[in-house]
Amino acid sequence: MKIARYLAHGQISYGLVDGDSVKELSASPFEDYTVTDHTHKLSEVKLLAPCIPPKILAIGLNYSSHLHDRPGPTEPMVFFKTTISVIGPDDTIIRPKDTTRLDAECELVVIIKDKCRNVSKEDAMSHVLGYTCGNDVSARDWQREDRNWWRAKSSDTFSPAGPYIVDDIDPSNVRVMTRINGNEVQNESTSYLIFDIPTLISYCSKFMTLEPGDMIYTGTPGEPGEMKDGDVCEVEIEGIGILRNPIKVE
Repeated sequence: MKIARYLAHGQISYGLVDGDSVKELSASPFEDYTVTDHTHKLSEVKLLAPCIPPKILAIGLNYSSHLHDRPGPTEPMVFFKTTISVIGPDDTIIRPKDTTRLDAECELVVIIKDKCRNVSKEDAMSHVLGYTCGNDVSARDWQREDRNWWRAKSSDTFSPAGPYIVDDIDPSNVRVMTRINGNEVQNESTSYLIFDIPTLISYCSKFMTLEPGDMIYTGTPGEPGEMKDGDVCEVEIEGIGILRNPIKVE
């Protein structure tokens, strides 16, 4: 199943993607819905971020290839990203004029299906609606200098997500990739996650209630690439698609 959130004729809807068309749903995928006979060509709609999450949890240092000479974490390193930072496919990432380096971080993003708390690892996947592509945009100088990551990770436009929510992939073994102006800068399998997705869901749910539409950015591999004015960044995850965003200096 592949679900899109889109704008058509001034109305925002969810739809089931079928080839080059999208069939409107009667309600959101987090509710009981039916697939209607109201159909659009994908080329005729504006794809939006696949949902507006109540909250975004993100995981730092979750690939050994991203650690460099740092020791690995003994438990998931969780931080928040703001919902106001969410943008969708083809929306512009704004590079703040006073940051010295802005990086792209490709990430598999988990979309939570229902309200849950204290979830076991064995039951965790039953609370997942699906997965999407995410870019954990990061202002590196702010990340180093600030006492926390409030602006380095959550400034406006710093959480691109999309293009679809997909439920029929194996999240434990898909490739996540970043290209900047067509040049590949990241490419690794989620099989190298230090903490796998059931572990992340269970861990986060120990401390707070997870809600329908919550996003969990699961971490980025390797060495992220810098995004400059006029660049185009593509995050691709096999089985989901390509999240494409241009970059413009503020």
